[in-house]
Amino acid sequence: MADPSPSLLLARATRQLTTAGIETPAADARMLLCEALRIQPSQLIRVASVNADDEDRFNQMVDRRRSGEPAQYIIGHAWFRGLRLEVGPGVFIPRLETELVAEQSIQEARRLVMSGACPSVIDLCTGTGAIALAVASEVPGSRVSAVEVDDAALTWTRRNLCDSGVEVLAGDALRVPDDGRRFDVVVTNPPYLRRSDVSSIPGEVTEHEPDLALFSGDDGLDLPLLLIGRAAELLTPGGLFVMEHDETQREELVAAMATSDMWEQIEDHDDLAGRPRFVTARRRCKDGCHG
Repeated sequence: MADPSPSLLLARATRQLTTAGIETPAADARMLLCEALRIQPSQLIRVASVNADDEDRFNQMVDRRRSGEPAQYIIGHAWFRGLRLEVGPGVFIPRLETELVAEQSIQEARRLVMSGACPSVIDLCTGTGAIALAVASEVPGSRVSAVEVDDAALTWTRRNLCDSGVEVLAGDALRVPDDGRRFDVVVTNPPYLRRSDVSSIPGEVTEHEPDLALFSGDDGLDLPLLLIGRAAELLTPGGLFVMEHDETQREELVAAMATSDMWEQIEDHDDLAGRPRFVTARRRCKDGCHG
């Protein structure tokens, strides 16, 4: 029997994943096949047939995906602003919408570099290290730190940030660093899901990704509200705070910041789908130092 073509394998896998209720069956099938063949997606068009060993490897991957295991865990990596990040059980998989959060931090760091400064940026609840690595990679001359409390996630943080120049700090984002340092940018994608919404969240998320990176109390705001105060402690006067949030949390977070005398220029921003996604604000300068 002749070896099957990639198109035949993709069609079969897409049907299987569709039947299993996977939201992006065709894209996931293609991702898994490229990994099984150890090629880049752009090279798939040049593959005429798939040998038995590679087909078996692909089928095993498809079976894992059908069971709900995230595709990124299966292939062992995820992409974030063109960066290849290692991922696996124990760490939150970076999402596309978080690239906009990173973009705000990158723009601010670039602005400071262009003014002759050496900006300091800290990424709280860093997980894979995605935001920290993006800033360090895209803004040469910046000094970047990343904080993570969970030991399992820290394994992936250290893998991804090894040799990047990013300082990795293990500990609670509400307490680390504890040496009095101040930063020009504080950025975070904290856990913000409601525990009460667990039944409406896809099983592949709740059954595989770490609870600590997902949930923050009954309303999802336990840690985000605390991080507002923590960011004020860590920022230099005029420094920028950027925090991702759930699409339903805009009013509560903006109100919490507006009632504090620590913040000015408070803005909330939509993601690419037009949903409220992250808030930015500047640490107030009592002497009007920020123009």
